[in-house]
Amino acid sequence: MSSAQGRRPAAGSAQRGSRRVDLRRVRNALPSAAADLLDDYERHLRLERGLSEHTVRGYVGDVVSLLGFLHGVPAGDSGGEDGSGEEVERRPALDGLDVAVLRSWLATQHAAGAGRTTLARRAAAARTFTAWARRRGLLSGDPGARLVAPRSHRTLPGVLRPEQAGEVMRASGAGAAERDAEALRDHAVLELLYATGVRVSELCGLDVDDVDFTRRVVRVLGKGGKERMVPFGVPAERALRGWLDTGRPAIAKASNKVDKSAGVALFLGVRGGRLDPRTVRRVVHDAVGSVPGATDMGPHGLRHSAATHLLEGGADLRSVQELLGHATLATTQLYTHVTVERLKAIHDRTHPRAR
Repeated sequence: MSSAQGRRPAAGSAQRGSRRVDLRRVRNALPSAAADLLDDYERHLRLERGLSEHTVRGYVGDVVSLLGFLHGVPAGDSGGEDGSGEEVERRPALDGLDVAVLRSWLATQHAAGAGRTTLARRAAAARTFTAWARRRGLLSGDPGARLVAPRSHRTLPGVLRPEQAGEVMRASGAGAAERDAEALRDHAVLELLYATGVRVSELCGLDVDDVDFTRRVVRVLGKGGKERMVPFGVPAERALRGWLDTGRPAIAKASNKVDKSAGVALFLGVRGGRLDPRTVRRVVHDAVGSVPGATDMGPHGLRHSAATHLLEGGADLRSVQELLGHATLATTQLYTHVTVERLKAIHDRTHPRAR
């Protein structure tokens, strides 16, 4: 694929403001060898590793920034020329890329105001890229393996208390008792999100056949195309049956089924298409907002809540990791910090010798 034709849109197109424009311009201004290499890397992430579009955009956007730094492409430039009107120097795509360049690139990002979390993410993206380039024989060594970046601050997620989660489900269940199609759907969405801890994208991607009522499990296609089976309880089963028996047929009949996949989708929007994640976020936000004192949250907050309540109930980390579809145990361990912080808060509030 040439650098002038077939090039994908800007890697940072999902980002806002001037940075989106800068990344597009940097990518378009890269020398042809670097541009072709970037196209190969993007195909690797998308097709061979099966990463989500969001993850691919993030990784590629950071590598665009790195290659632009390596080749001296000004962030505000376009058309393959530098600020003086001279064509960008032509040289091998990764010529001169070593750990010193990586550190200088991160230092420039830091000077521009990038925070610890952003720097940690960009360092991780650079390490992934250089490891790939080394395997492809494009680098004699892997400079990214020696790159150390500041560790990101991992903030404790806001979660519902178990009684608050119960109030959310009871309130939505009361609405579903009216047998309105949307109310039945929203109640089933809330129950399934909280029962399984699935991601919102995973929920919206479910098909009717993914639900096994006999074993009371749902088949989920997670990140990287990895499939897992996640159990759900009796309340979620009742909500799902109510939706499938009454709510879904009503919406399907009244709609034109614009979405071709609607015939198999578990959850439908009011127009008959597959349910959109934005609708799920609104449903969760409105439902949680109706409970006094509850932390404002979306679907990911229910995921955090489910994981926290599992651990507080005695579930082991490995089991929770499997249920949530985490690639590493370190991600799941974040929830142990949540439970410890909550225990500390209870201790400080109730123990006579806490203060």
